[in-house]
Parts: sequence; structure tokens; C-alpha cells
Amino acid sequence: MNITSAQYLKDNEIKEVNGENIYVSIGDNIAITAVIDGQTLDYIPLDPANRHYAAILEWAKEDGNTIQDAD
Repeated sequence: MNITSAQYLKDNEIKEVNGENIYVSIGDNIAITAVIDGQTLDYIPLDPANRHYAAILEWAKEDGNTIQDAD
């Protein structure tokens, strides 16, 4: 697998800010979004038995690779 980026995802909650509804990240990380083999995978569960998650953890151990924090 060729992993080029990975970022944690958190649950979202809708909040009203200045009269507009926006999504706000809340709570713990629930999944990862990543670009693998040129395709964006939007929801990779944080499950060690998931082959994509396991590969991302190995990728993150390599120098210079980081799983980005959730927005």
C-alpha cells in the first residue's frame, strides 16, 4: 500500500456561530481518512484488525510520516 497522507476524524456536532450552523469536532478520534494508492478513503475504523488501519500505523512509524490531528 502506498500511503501519502492520513488524518484522524472526530465526531461532529452542529453549533450555531454568528447565526450560521457549522460542524464542530467533538470527543475522541473515531476513524482516519487517508490517501492510499491514490484514492481517498474517507472512513477507516480505528480497529487493529482493519488492514488499512494496520498499514497506516506502520506507515506512521517511518521517519517523516505523521497522522494529522482532526480538524
